[in-house]
Amino acid sequence: MRGLLKTALRVVLALFFVGAGVNHFVRTGFYLRMMPAYVPWHLASVQISGVAEIVLGVLLLLPMTSVAAAWGLIALLIAVFPANVQMALHPETFPEFTPTALWLRLPLQFVLITWACWYTGKNRRARGDR
Repeated sequence: MRGLLKTALRVVLALFFVGAGVNHFVRTGFYLRMMPAYVPWHLASVQISGVAEIVLGVLLLLPMTSVAAAWGLIALLIAVFPANVQMALHPETFPEFTPTALWLRLPLQFVLITWACWYTGKNRRARGDR
């Protein structure tokens, strides 16, 4: 039963990232508002991160590439964390959200990182997983 739950949640995580990646192209302006001033090439950065989310989400679905994809998602979540901090520090740029909601996005990143860690294969043998 645990294996089925883990697989189902892997699919949910993968679809979340594919959807988020597509959203980078549907709502590009929203993601451009998130970009800290010190990050160069805002549009290219939004597009690259969108493609990365789509590709890594798809790769997470494939058993052969799921471990590498999980590590890639962890790296991506760390890389985009400054954009989430930017949102929290500048709530006036995001009137569609309450300041509290913007601050709650920050710990959500750690939840997503932890979730992705579950699929890295780390300690698989120690737990007896196959």
